[in-house]
Amino acid sequence: MKLDFTKLDGLLPAVIQDHATGRVLMVGFMNEEAFRKTVETGYATFYSRSRNKLWLKGETSGHRLVVKGISTDCDLDTVLVQVEALGPGVCHEGYQSCFFRTLKDGEWAITEERAYDPNEVYKA
Repeated sequence: MKLDFTKLDGLLPAVIQDHATGRVLMVGFMNEEAFRKTVETGYATFYSRSRNKLWLKGETSGHRLVVKGISTDCDLDTVLVQVEALGPGVCHEGYQSCFFRTLKDGEWAITEERAYDPNEVYKA
């Protein structure tokens, strides 16, 4: 059984979920090479659409994602990657999850505290 990389220009959405809590941490994209590297290394690797290259999550911050399990949907065109997050947060804006905003009364509100200072982690 093979994954279907044909629908989004060779990419699959990859939903990243904390294996212990079930919280969705982020969504990224994987091409076949990124998926293969994720399976081979045990660390989540993605394809950056903006940079047109592979990136290992945590290569700059050190906040890597250790793969605990991988599932696919019924169409074989999306993966759910259950992970253990190494570090205080997954989001490049300093939050535990990229989903730190909640719609309240028609406005987006930040609903959690920052887990780390991104200016310290991503020094230019």
